[in-house]
Amino acid sequence: MKSRIFGFTAGGVLAIAAAVYSLTAGATLKPGDAAPDFTAQASLGGNVYDYSLADALKKGPVVLYFYPAAFTKGCTIEAHEFAEAVDQYKAEGATVIGVSHDNIDTLKKFSVSECRSKFPVAADENSKIIKSYDASMPMKSTMANRVSYVIAPDGKVIYEYTSLSPDQHVANTLQALRDWNAKHKAQ
Repeated sequence: MKSRIFGFTAGGVLAIAAAVYSLTAGATLKPGDAAPDFTAQASLGGNVYDYSLADALKKGPVVLYFYPAAFTKGCTIEAHEFAEAVDQYKAEGATVIGVSHDNIDTLKKFSVSECRSKFPVAADENSKIIKSYDASMPMKSTMANRVSYVIAPDGKVIYEYTSLSPDQHVANTLQALRDWNAKHKAQ
């Protein structure tokens, strides 16, 4: 016998949830869109400083990734993968920054243990950055969805990837950087 929730089967509820998710997941910024500038408190290796996207873009492309919450399973996996790939990003002339709604005290610890002091993570407690990038979690707008952007030095989004699974964010953003670099070196 199938369970029913308010007259719907469990499968029907999941189908509705998936439809709502797909509608909101498509709201992210797209390639060619201007990346909203921001400054935020960030931590790198447990040291707090003011991170500026504009300053980072002066040095090259930026991989900006949003994640739901520090120290959760998927976010820990994703942080480890980004940390392991930092040298590959540097080889492509890019830097990485992670953003979540966590407070800076939590991110001081996360930047050391999970990001392995390889890249900064920024605190967006009021979700202003998350909302400006249309990176809110469906059904919980204050929390970030798992969204990765590659931003060119001119401030334009060149790649966007959204998936709650942390598995392909690093591979996809690295490939987007390689493609962008190949195109720009050929010009």
